[in-house]
Amino acid sequence: MGIFKSFWKRIFRLFSKKNWKLGIYGAPNAGKTTLANRISQDWSQMAMGMTSEVPHETKTVKSKEVTIQSGKKKISLNIYDTPGIATEIDFYNFVEKYGFDEEEGKRRAKEGTKGVIEAIKWLDNMDGILLVMDATEDPFNQVNITLLGNCRARNLPVLIVANKMDLKNASYKKIVNGFDEDTVIPISALEGTNIDKLYKGIIKVFR
Repeated sequence: MGIFKSFWKRIFRLFSKKNWKLGIYGAPNAGKTTLANRISQDWSQMAMGMTSEVPHETKTVKSKEVTIQSGKKKISLNIYDTPGIATEIDFYNFVEKYGFDEEEGKRRAKEGTKGVIEAIKWLDNMDGILLVMDATEDPFNQVNITLLGNCRARNLPVLIVANKMDLKNASYKKIVNGFDEDTVIPISALEGTNIDKLYKGIIKVFR
C-alpha cells in the first residue's frame, strides 16, 4: 500500500510543479559538491558550496534553481547538494587523519551525523536522484546499496554518476557491471569531462 501511495505522490508532484527537485547524493568525498558547483556554474555562473578533502564539509542541504539544456531540449531543476551519507562517523577520524583536536573532532562528527539524517529525510521531497560514486573506490559499499534501496522504495528515478574519471585508477566498468539496471555516466566533475553527456542523460531520465 505504501509503495502505491509513494508512486501516486510522485506522479502528482511531476504534473503539479514547474521545476523538478533533483538531489545529488552519495558518500562523503565522492564529489557531490564539485558536481553541484559544475552544474550551477555552467548554467548560472555561481558556485553552490565549498569543497574540501575533509569529509562532511557540506553540513546541510543547499539548493539552486537552474535550467539545463542539451540540443533543443531543456529542463528546469532545483538541484540539491546534500551532506555525504555515511553509516558511521567517528570523531577519531577527524583527529587522527586530519589533525583536529578532540573537541573539534567531536563537533564535526556531531554535525556530520545531523547532516546524514537531514539528507535522508530530504529523499521524501525529491523527484529524482543523481547518485555520485567515486570511480576510484569499490562501488559495492553499504552507502550506495542503501541509497539505491531507498530510491527504489520511493519510486525515485536514479542516474548514477561515475565521478573522478580524471584519476588513473578510476574504473567506469566496475560500476556499470555492478549496477547494470541503472544508467551510468562517467564524468570528471572537477575537469568537466563528459559533462555534456551528463546533461543529456539528466534530460533523458528526468524530463
